[in-house]
Amino acid sequence: MTESPASSAGSFVPAKPALVTVDDDPSVSRAVARDLRRRYGERFRVVRAESGQAALDALKEMALRGNDVAVLLADYRMPGMNGLDFLEQALDLYPAARRVLLTAYADTSAAITAINVVDLDHYLLKPWDPPEEKLYPVVDAMIEAWERTERREVCETRVIGHRWSARSHEVRDFLARNQVPYRWYPVEGPEACRLLTAAGVDDSRLPVVISPSGECLVAPQEMQLADRVGLATVPATDFYDLVVIGGGPAGLGASVYGASEGLRTVLVERTATGGQAGQSSRIENYLGFPDGVSGAQLTDRARRQAVRLGAEVLTTRDVIGLEANGSARTVRFADGTAINAHAVVLATGVSYRELTAPGLSDLVGRGVYYGSALTEASACSGDHVYIVGGANSAGQAAVYFSRFARSVTILVRGPGLLASMSQYLVEQIEGIEAITVRTGTEVVEATGGERLEKLMLRDRESGATETVDAGYLFVFIGASPRTEWLGEQIRRDTGGFVLAGPDLMADGRRPQGWNADRDPLHLETSLPGVFVAGDVRAESVKRVASAVGDGAMAVSLVHRYLENPS
Repeated sequence: MTESPASSAGSFVPAKPALVTVDDDPSVSRAVARDLRRRYGERFRVVRAESGQAALDALKEMALRGNDVAVLLADYRMPGMNGLDFLEQALDLYPAARRVLLTAYADTSAAITAINVVDLDHYLLKPWDPPEEKLYPVVDAMIEAWERTERREVCETRVIGHRWSARSHEVRDFLARNQVPYRWYPVEGPEACRLLTAAGVDDSRLPVVISPSGECLVAPQEMQLADRVGLATVPATDFYDLVVIGGGPAGLGASVYGASEGLRTVLVERTATGGQAGQSSRIENYLGFPDGVSGAQLTDRARRQAVRLGAEVLTTRDVIGLEANGSARTVRFADGTAINAHAVVLATGVSYRELTAPGLSDLVGRGVYYGSALTEASACSGDHVYIVGGANSAGQAAVYFSRFARSVTILVRGPGLLASMSQYLVEQIEGIEAITVRTGTEVVEATGGERLEKLMLRDRESGATETVDAGYLFVFIGASPRTEWLGEQIRRDTGGFVLAGPDLMADGRRPQGWNADRDPLHLETSLPGVFVAGDVRAESVKRVASAVGDGAMAVSLVHRYLENPS
């Protein structure tokens, strides 16, 4: 590994951000570094390595020193660790760095297929002479994109807890879903003991969170935790043009369009923006991302976009009531406070239904999880992972966990996956040796001590049961709308999904209690000025793009409502 010096003798000079190039061919490696230095040497350090492992070791050292990396360029064919494996592991160290794969013409098809494994920004054919035409335009674009990216400073938030504690998992999951970097210390380790001793806390009061400022939080609730890590929880005012309830794709879409069109907008989310989509390891059929995008990346970008356009985002606020007060709509929180607005968009999404088999409820957070729980992925190494569900979210989780687990088994009650899962995902699963699909199978019991250890499975046709070793169970079944807090003034169907627009006009008549001298607008609920978007809407299409479209359309209808509320 070689790199240009970061400082002169006798004085400290902050290191320039780096351009890192990896190629096992020394002549190619030197040529790439030479071309990069020629154009970018004044602004960037050029760091080169001749193996993926050497480059990863250097990146770890740079991360510890607080150095930044703008672009990673890696050769596709390298012994030991190929370019894609390197870029995938480098993503954990420098998620904001732009990633470029260097490939020969003969490997183009393989590279294009393989880039679904990592969030690749570009691939570049070798040789690239002249660099002015083929190399520099690509690197210029990557640097420009990197400079536009919000890059957070390394955070020293530390979490100490029991590995198989449900509450410890909830704290880690909350931080991860809110894009808050943290370091995890299992209580058995010497560093955890040192931190607990320094904080004067014994291990019976875990989890413990130590904030970047050094404040010790013992078994914190989510609102307390959010306050200490810099998430907004208190509204700036008590009246808005638009309140959006729910921070999934529909709510984020409504917030972006509401704020961009001049409405004073606040987004209220009880846990973390992103919803179920935010927990997806990879979304490959969302328009505009030909190489796929993780749910966390997509929703984090949307959140930052909404904030940049002027929307306010509140987390850990549990909404328990909605009512009309004259022309205002009042949103009430569990802590007794409230905010008012001219209009409201309901985008509360849905939650996964729980399995009722014996033993499962006792093991939630200790091997049994609802949703993907990506914070557990790296710990799955050597374990048997079971996934219940046959829709895209289950398939995406299976593909992701197959990279870590000893084996992944998808359990489906029906005869196959094609009825509920996208074709591209079914084909991807069929090509992964570590994944097995068991159809017509259900979980009937879970057992374990400190953690999940075994599952009893039943064949639905024959009734035969089988007990299998299982370290993890991830459940993705059904969709329950989060509408239990809505009063009778918001009409819902028998499943609890919110009715809107034409669905309210039974026999061509306006809904009972409707007090406006007009028909409900397309996404308007039975309470004028309250709109619904995304999965919580009755008869909605359960796709990310559809939810975002609902959010955008709802804002357009809010404008129409504000022009003629009655």
